[in-house]
Amino acid sequence: MKCLLLANESAEVLFYWTDTEFEQRVQEQYGVSQEEGERLPAFEDSINTLFAPIIISCSTMVDRLGDNYTSFSTENNHIYVLHQFEECLYIAVNGDGDETEEDLKRKIFVMKKLTEIMFGMVTFSGALLRKELRPQDTEQRNRLWKKLRSLLETYSRLRENDQSFLVEAVERLIHPTLCEQCIEFLERRLVQQINSNMDRMGEEVLHAFILVHTKLLAFYSSRNASNLYSSDLLALIILVQDLYPSKINLDETSEMAEDSLQTLEAPTPDPSAPSRVFLESKECPMPHSMYCLPLWPGITLVLLTKIPNSHVATSVCYFLEAFVKLEKRLCEGHEGAAAMRGQPSVQEQRSRLEKLIKTWAGMDIQVSGQQNFKNKAFSRSGSGFTRDLLPSCRNMKTQLCGVYRQFFAAECMGSSQRLAPHLQERALSMVQEKLMDWKDFLLVKSKRNITMEFPGLIHFIYVDRSNGQMIAPSLNVTDRTVSELGKGPLADFIKKKVWSLVATAQRYLQKGYATVTLRDGDYFYCYFLWFENETGYKLEVIDIPSSPDDGAPVGMLTCDYYRKLLRYYSKKHQNEVVKCYELFTVHLGVIPNEYILQHCSQLARKLWEPTRIPLL
Repeated sequence: MKCLLLANESAEVLFYWTDTEFEQRVQEQYGVSQEEGERLPAFEDSINTLFAPIIISCSTMVDRLGDNYTSFSTENNHIYVLHQFEECLYIAVNGDGDETEEDLKRKIFVMKKLTEIMFGMVTFSGALLRKELRPQDTEQRNRLWKKLRSLLETYSRLRENDQSFLVEAVERLIHPTLCEQCIEFLERRLVQQINSNMDRMGEEVLHAFILVHTKLLAFYSSRNASNLYSSDLLALIILVQDLYPSKINLDETSEMAEDSLQTLEAPTPDPSAPSRVFLESKECPMPHSMYCLPLWPGITLVLLTKIPNSHVATSVCYFLEAFVKLEKRLCEGHEGAAAMRGQPSVQEQRSRLEKLIKTWAGMDIQVSGQQNFKNKAFSRSGSGFTRDLLPSCRNMKTQLCGVYRQFFAAECMGSSQRLAPHLQERALSMVQEKLMDWKDFLLVKSKRNITMEFPGLIHFIYVDRSNGQMIAPSLNVTDRTVSELGKGPLADFIKKKVWSLVATAQRYLQKGYATVTLRDGDYFYCYFLWFENETGYKLEVIDIPSSPDDGAPVGMLTCDYYRKLLRYYSKKHQNEVVKCYELFTVHLGVIPNEYILQHCSQLARKLWEPTRIPLL
């Protein structure tokens, strides 16, 4: 009994996802027609009817009280979690007890992250986001919603089964020699060859990486590239897994040994279909094209390219930020020169904006509302920089987001704006040739990435939060697949313990606790978060600020809690690079406490060195 819904302030559904049980419940409640041609629109009407009172109630509370619901439960034990992002209301529901309030809140924030990856700065405008999420063409809308539902289901599957999505950090494949060889190959051969070719159609490869299932083998960024944040990389792995899902319930290692050729017959990629993705940068969400090239089942090459006209995004963001600051100061009561304090001169900004608008007009991109703003702000008959300027200011923000949408929306990707098919095919064959002798090993390695050497230590997860990477022994729970913990029921039992430990540790971290130790029957849990400088010297412990109950969950996909935490801690260490680490451990309860703490310290020291491999 699960549902996730996005709606605007007019109670119009912008997107919804339900599982089979929830859909059946709604059909029983509203008597939805089962005729094939009528089922989808009729069900959408029922969803609208079901949630309209809640949406209208939320809007009324915001208007009258300036406050909103965050969660509530019903008499039949359904949990509702709500979060308002600008003009968009997200509602997540669970009625089978499988998810907690925190789980539903996390799902909402991850869904928001996925929309930002897909639509970029368009998410800043409720009106434009509505056009993207709810196209007038029914067939186009159904395709988009099918894609979003698939992404959400892929994330839920990864969150439930993959440790890297449990702690929201990228898991590296541990083989320093091969990793370094692959990074060098990506840099000196693959990326250079593509970027020097005239058939790249104005695109430039900025990032290239190789995944083995969800694990990162090698990553390379060109000198012209801005930093790719780990939160974006995790989101991109969701997109890759959605295209080429890992068969987590199959014993791929034994299959490979029996018939390598049959197992490693990859699906033929479509070279004409890159995805448009928007990635974080210091300036704004920057548009990229993402090419997913499957080398073999489970092993994928991903290329992220800079697209023509991407500089327009920076210009749009510059003025959007200026209008956001102006709107804020006008709302605070500042008028005249005080409203523009802290920004470049009014005349300078006016001149730059007019030049840009003329340039865009030459590309058939129109910006309406600019003249109205100029008349009110600058003419003698206008009101000047007063609160009367607020409607024009907000209109200009929408217009700028509209320019961004016209330049970079996915439907604007013409056939000429992509790497030539032969370049993609060449990239694919080059990497296949490089890894041909390693492919079987890599797929086995992805199932047994690292082993444990401490008696009584059942499992651990080590996370370098400075670069968003983690290391852990594998947890495969099927009867056919053997992991470091054995197989079948035993591994499944330990998996549930690990998932419980992470949930508990994150809950205490939100309250400001950096160390947690607790006993659960025959097991002893430990969690540590600490800071070091670049040489590995442990820095002093500080009081970690607690998070509000309605804040984003701890993680990287959900607002990057750890980036904010590092920024907070670094204020006291401005002359050195600060690193942040986490360690989760599960020990047998019979092990004395002093040995457990000694194990944790030794384990952290042992795992410190491999994290220096320059993958990100």
